[in-house]
Amino acid sequence: MPRLIALVGLPGAGKSTVTDYIVGQGFERIYFGGLTLEKVMELGLEPGEESERTVREQLRREHGMAAYALLNIPKIRRALERKDVIIDGLYSWEEYCVLRDEFSELEVLAVYAPPRLRYQRLASRKERPLTEAEARSREITQIENINQAGPIAMADWTFINTGSTKDLISAVEGYLNGKKNS
Repeated sequence: MPRLIALVGLPGAGKSTVTDYIVGQGFERIYFGGLTLEKVMELGLEPGEESERTVREQLRREHGMAAYALLNIPKIRRALERKDVIIDGLYSWEEYCVLRDEFSELEVLAVYAPPRLRYQRLASRKERPLTEAEARSREITQIENINQAGPIAMADWTFINTGSTKDLISAVEGYLNGKKNS
């Protein structure tokens, strides 16, 4: 049976690093945030924090708080017919509940790093860097408005990402191999 892993964590925690590694292990990536970027482009908006937040909120108003899960279920099912799948960007409690109901094989992995470290990472990233104020605003929005804390709290496993990238990858490798080291 193919594995279905959903990755959760606040911006800058290290989700992209973990996702890239897991994809390199043969998993197919389903990027929930891709829906946001597609809609931003479709509307002719400039990608950025403000336009992306507007689109995220619009999708959730139209489809409910489980929007990203609901809109991606067909894609997830097709992908699971071919290979293991990593969901990049599970955010809301409602999305978590929909995926738990739809996929009994779902494994939820959280990546955690303290705020100051996340803010440093977000300020220095090449694509879509965020100031500390933008990062703080985004995470507060994600926690308060889209109920992101629930999936993080309910994760089956949490990786603490305060060391090197090599340390994080080693912990993920251990988990994937059934050792669940962190």
